[in-house]
Amino acid sequence: MALNDPRTYFPKVDPPKQIQEHPGLDRDLEPQADIGLETYVGHGRLEGRKALITGGDSGIGAAVAIAYAREGADVAISYLPEEQVDADRVIAAIEAAGRKALALPGDLMELEQCQHIVDETVAAFGGLDILVNNASRQIWHDGIEEISDEDFDLTMKSNIYSSYRVTKAALKHMVAGSSIIFTSSIQAYQPSDVLLDYAMTKAAMNNLSKGLAEQLAPKGIRVNSVIPGPIWTPLQPSHGQPQEKVTTFGQDTPLGRAGHPVELAGAYVFLASDEASYIAGESLGVTGGRITP
Repeated sequence: MALNDPRTYFPKVDPPKQIQEHPGLDRDLEPQADIGLETYVGHGRLEGRKALITGGDSGIGAAVAIAYAREGADVAISYLPEEQVDADRVIAAIEAAGRKALALPGDLMELEQCQHIVDETVAAFGGLDILVNNASRQIWHDGIEEISDEDFDLTMKSNIYSSYRVTKAALKHMVAGSSIIFTSSIQAYQPSDVLLDYAMTKAAMNNLSKGLAEQLAPKGIRVNSVIPGPIWTPLQPSHGQPQEKVTTFGQDTPLGRAGHPVELAGAYVFLASDEASYIAGESLGVTGGRITP
C-alpha cells in the first residue's frame, strides 16, 4: 500500500484576500474547506450513540458531525440562525448516512438556549452520551487597548459560558460510558498577539476539561479536549485573522500548510469511542507539527 505524504495528502490552502461578515459561512469560503463530505469513511465505531455538537454547521464541528454519523451515531447540531445554509448541508449528510439528525438554531450566549438544545436532543434521540463543546467566537484585535469591554464579554459568553452551561445541562442525562470533548486550540499554549481574548477562552476550556475529567472519571464519564492548530474554517476570514495572515494561513507549520476540518474528525471519533476507554483529562493536539507542552 502506497504511503501518503502528510504535506500533500490534503490540498494546500492558498487563500486569496477575502472578508466575510461574522460568523462566516463554509459556503462562501475560498478555497473550500474539506469537511469530509467526499473523504470521510466510517467504520461503525460509534454505532447507536447519541451526540450533540455545538457549532456543528461548519468547520471542525461540521466535520465531526459528518464523521459521527458515518460511524453510526445520531447527531444534533447547534448553530446560529444566520448559519442555516451551512447547517442544511450537514443535516443532509447525517441523514444520508442513515442516522437521525436534529437541527438546533439559536444563540448559546442565552442560558435558555443552552438548556434547550440538551432537552431537544434527549427528546429526539432518547438520550445523550457524546457532547462536543465546539462553538466559539474569534475576532482579532490589534492590541489589548482595542478590545472593547462589550467585545470581550461576547467572546467570554460565547466560548466559556456556553460550554459550561451546555455541559452542566447535559450531565444529568449522561451515564457511564459517555464522553465529553472540548475544542480548545493551539492558542491555549501559543497565544497570538491579536487573539488575546480568544486565546484566554481556549486555555480556560482546556483547563475545564481537565478538572471535569478528574470529577467525572469516577462516574465512568470521560472528558478530554482536542487542540487544533491552524485549520481552514470560516472563522479565519470572518474577522478571525488580519488579512495578511489569512492569505498565508497555516503555511508556517512544520507540515507547510493549514489543516482541513476533516483532518480533525478522527481525533474526535477516537476520543468518543471505546478505543479511548482509558483516556481522560487528555489534550490531543492536531497541529500540523506545532508542539504543545
